[in-house]
Amino acid sequence: MALTADPERSLSGWTGRVLVLALPIVVANLALPIVSLVDTWIAGHLPGPQFLGGIALAGVLFNFLYWGFGFLRMTTTGLVAQSVGAGDADAARLHLLRGLLIAAVAGILILIVQTPLVTLALALLGGGDEVRQVAATYAHARIWSAPATLANLVILGVLLGQQRVLSALALQLLGYGTNLAVTLTLVYGLDFGVVGIGAGTASGEWTSCLAGLSLMWRSMRPKGPAGTGNLFEAAAFRRLLAANTDIFLRSFCVLLAFSFFARMGASQGDAILAANALLLNLLALLSYGLDGFAHVGEALVGSAIGARDRRSLEAIIRSIFLCGFLLAALAALGFWILGPQLLALLTDQAAIRDEALLFLPYMVAMPVIAVWGYILDGVFIGATRTGELRNAMALSLALFVALAWFLTGSLGNHGLWWSFVAFMLMRATCLGFLLLRRPLIR
Repeated sequence: MALTADPERSLSGWTGRVLVLALPIVVANLALPIVSLVDTWIAGHLPGPQFLGGIALAGVLFNFLYWGFGFLRMTTTGLVAQSVGAGDADAARLHLLRGLLIAAVAGILILIVQTPLVTLALALLGGGDEVRQVAATYAHARIWSAPATLANLVILGVLLGQQRVLSALALQLLGYGTNLAVTLTLVYGLDFGVVGIGAGTASGEWTSCLAGLSLMWRSMRPKGPAGTGNLFEAAAFRRLLAANTDIFLRSFCVLLAFSFFARMGASQGDAILAANALLLNLLALLSYGLDGFAHVGEALVGSAIGARDRRSLEAIIRSIFLCGFLLAALAALGFWILGPQLLALLTDQAAIRDEALLFLPYMVAMPVIAVWGYILDGVFIGATRTGELRNAMALSLALFVALAWFLTGSLGNHGLWWSFVAFMLMRATCLGFLLLRRPLIR
C-alpha cells in the first residue's frame, strides 16, 4: 500500500485513506492498554494497595526501558516509509536488518545487567518497602522478554512504514492474546500471583516476536547478495545512529516526565500513587488510540517525502489532524460519561477509587489537549526531523519539572496534574511552531 499517484488528493480523499489505515492500528494499539488494564484489575483485587502500587512502579520501569528504545520503531518507520515512497526495496530491507541487530545487542545487555538495573530503578522511583518488593518480583519475571520486545519494535516499524497495517494488527493481537491467556492461567489456575502477571507479559512478547521474524523472512528476504551487501555501510549507520540518538533523547525526556510524575505522586503516599496509576491507565487508552493516527502520519508523511509529493503531503497532514481531533473529542466524552465506572472496574478498594475520582476531570480534558502533540510527533518522525523533535521535548520537560516542583508543594496532586497539562500543551506548541517555520519538502 505504498504511496502512489492518486487521482483524488483532496482532503476528503486522504481522510478516507487515513481512516482505512488508522483503524486497524488503533484497534491493535488499544489492545495493549486493555491487557494492561487486566493486569491492573488482577493486582487491584489482590489484598492490599501494595500490589497495585507495585505493578504501577514496575510499569514505569518497563516504560523507561522500552519507551526509551522506541527509536527502534520510530526511526525504522520513517526510514522504511521514505524507502517505500522512493521505490527502493533493498534500502527498506537493510533498515530492517540494522534495526534487528541493534535490538538483539541491546536486549542481551538488558538481561546481563537486570539485577542492578531493577534494584536501582525501583530505589529511584520510591514507594514503600512492600510496594518495591512486589515491583521487583514482577520485573524479574517480565524482563526475560527484553530481546523479543525490542525486536518487535523494529518489526512493527517496518510494517507501519510499508503501510501493512493488517499484518501489524495480527502480530500485536497474537501477542496480546497470548499474554492475556497465559496471565489468567498462571495467576488463577496455578496461583503464581505477581510472578504470573510478569511471565504472562513475557510470553506474549516472545510469541509475537517469533511470528514477526517468520513474516519478515517470507516477505523481505533478499533475492541475491545485493540485498544485504551494504548492511554495514558507514554513512547509513551514521545516519541511523544520529536519528536513533535524537529519538532516544526525545523518548528519554518523555520517560523522565512520566517517571517524575510517578515519583512526585509516590512522595504523597501509596494511596495517591495508586490513584494516579489508575488514571494513567486511562491515559494509556487515550495515547494508544491517538498513536494510531500518529503512526499513519509517520508512514504517509515519510512516503510522500520519499516520493517528493508536496500536494499529497499537505493533504495528508490536514487529514490526520482532522481524524485525530475527532477521536480525541470522542475520548473526552467517554471519560466524562464512563470514567467513574472504569475506575470502579479497576479496583474494589474504595479509598483508592475515591482518591482517583478527585482528579478524573484532568483526564476528561486531556484528549483535546494532548492530541496535537501526538499527531505532530508522527509528522516529524515520518520526515526524520529528529533533532527538532528532541529539542521540543527537552524544552517541554524543563517546563513540566519546574512547574511540578512549584505547584505540588502548594496544590498537592492537583498541582502535579496542572503541570502535566502544561507539559502536553508545550509539546504541541513547540512542534507546531517548527512545522510552520520550515516546510517538510523544500
